[in-house]
Amino acid sequence: MQNRRRMLRDSAALAAALAGLGLLPQVAQAAWNRAAFGARKLEDLIQVLGVSAPTESSEVVVSGPDVAENGAVVAVGCESTASGVRQLLLLVEKNPNMLAMIFDVNEHAEPAFNTRLKMAESSRVIAIALADDGRVLYAQKEIDVTLGGCGG
Repeated sequence: MQNRRRMLRDSAALAAALAGLGLLPQVAQAAWNRAAFGARKLEDLIQVLGVSAPTESSEVVVSGPDVAENGAVVAVGCESTASGVRQLLLLVEKNPNMLAMIFDVNEHAEPAFNTRLKMAESSRVIAIALADDGRVLYAQKEIDVTLGGCGG
């Protein structure tokens, strides 16, 4: 038992040291698009991503509550029935950094995701689907965030 604990402790220490030095393999590190996540407006995000202006479509759906009592944890979902979707993006219009998530999709994954977002205030939540053929589709939903969790 002592050997297993020592091995786990030593492995964790080694992983922490490698991570601190930036020596973990690139595969183990998440891709980070600093410019995209730093965009404050939809137009800036579209320019950073290098895609065309999005078109509203029924092939993209955003789900979530009409009223969220706690802006710290808002359950939101997005999905697309469009063919060839390679990425789904979730944006919260009035958050300081509007891009909340980027989901990469491949042929083995269904473009449907559920997550929890932090919302600074009542806002539009926008899902954008980027397709292989260059189409940029979106859907939106207004979510009201109540203060104090009163629900009314």
